[in-house]
Amino acid sequence: MLTWQAGDGRALESARVLLGAGGLRALGRAVRAVPGEPTLTSSYRLVVGESGELQRLSVTTASAERERSLTLNRTEDGYWLLDTGSGGSRAEFEKSVDVDLEFSPLFNALPIRRLGLHKESGDHTLPMVIVSVPTLEVSLVRQRYRTVSTLDADGRAVVEFSQDDLAAELTVDADGLVIDYPGLAARV
Repeated sequence: MLTWQAGDGRALESARVLLGAGGLRALGRAVRAVPGEPTLTSSYRLVVGESGELQRLSVTTASAERERSLTLNRTEDGYWLLDTGSGGSRAEFEKSVDVDLEFSPLFNALPIRRLGLHKESGDHTLPMVIVSVPTLEVSLVRQRYRTVSTLDADGRAVVEFSQDDLAAELTVDADGLVIDYPGLAARV
């Protein structure tokens, strides 16, 4: 079990994570109570294959006004199947293999683990499927992941993450899972 808390205490995420050689399975839930925004919860089920590529993501968000759900499946031929419960669609998303769920530090681990950026230096700009919370709108963005330092004697590494105007140096553990995402959350 991993748990992250926002620095201001207004968001909390907890996930049961099962690690494989290159893949992982996770079942998580997050709660956000930010002033001026509706309080919301989200839950997800994530399956990443041993190659490190996402196979399936199911997300549900709920606020006082509404509940939404989305399932993403990545096919072997590189297409994405999106299902919102009221019909499905198929998208290519420019050969992306990773997904980022907005406000979740767990999802930053997907490209870090797949590319081994916590173990050896690298610098990659990736097409990334991003899922917005709470709307569950799906779009393609470019995110950069660059190794700042590989694993040290304490089993920690630092990987810089950036997208548009957003940048942060993520501290990760020996499994490539986020310990600290400055400005978003830290593991407790």
